[in-house]
Amino acid sequence: MGKFVDFRNVDLAYDEEGGNAIEDVTLSISEGEFVAIVGPSGCGKSTFMKLVSGLRPPTKGAVLVAGREVAGPLKIVGMAFQNATLLPWRTTLDNVLLPLEIVQPYRASFKQKRAEYAERARALLKTVGLQGNEDKFPWQLSGGMQQRASICRALVHEPKLLLLDEPFAALDAFTREELWCVLRDLWAQQRFTVVLVTHDLREATFLADTVYVMSKRPGRILLRKEIDIPRPRDLEVTYTDAFTETVLELREHIGRIRKSQ
Repeated sequence: MGKFVDFRNVDLAYDEEGGNAIEDVTLSISEGEFVAIVGPSGCGKSTFMKLVSGLRPPTKGAVLVAGREVAGPLKIVGMAFQNATLLPWRTTLDNVLLPLEIVQPYRASFKQKRAEYAERARALLKTVGLQGNEDKFPWQLSGGMQQRASICRALVHEPKLLLLDEPFAALDAFTREELWCVLRDLWAQQRFTVVLVTHDLREATFLADTVYVMSKRPGRILLRKEIDIPRPRDLEVTYTDAFTETVLELREHIGRIRKSQ
């Protein structure tokens, strides 16, 4: 597997005085790899997402995706956030279809192919357990159901890169773990590349191939940790010694960062 995302000595200044949000970040992510980024609040995790997706250009260095330097917002990206951000006046199905209405090349043929695209959206909704909810509005769905729909919306245009910014943070523990498994299964089927920003070290350890720990601002990569827990991973693995030791190791690193403030 070749490099799919490549950061080369990247800085991003966040204010006029020249202070950096992230500093000298160099890392590469292989095609199909599942990466998690953890670190203290304000360390630049979400800034990293803006750089990958092309929403912000770096102040210094280069960001490459699929071998090309990122020069603006990428079409091959799907994104989901902490809040599901579903449009309240659209049904679940119409919310999921939204990227196909606005992202080329789908936009040009949306009217002619709407039925075909709707089938694709229905199949995704079925995969995440939302069959039968296609015609409901967001206010008729639980938080967990809204977040499932949000993930479907992020994947409906078959992006090569999925960016997840704390997508399960607002959910209760049981729903969160259910959605870990939903995401695990979708990724196993389609093998898109994933960058997950999270505060939850168990979540990072359960889902990711590789976890990066960032320092406090300006954010730097302090640790690259490969998660050598075999796949497929069931929730039972979260009670094993190997899993607990990995989470504790990550927690110790973040604890040291916080003490150094």
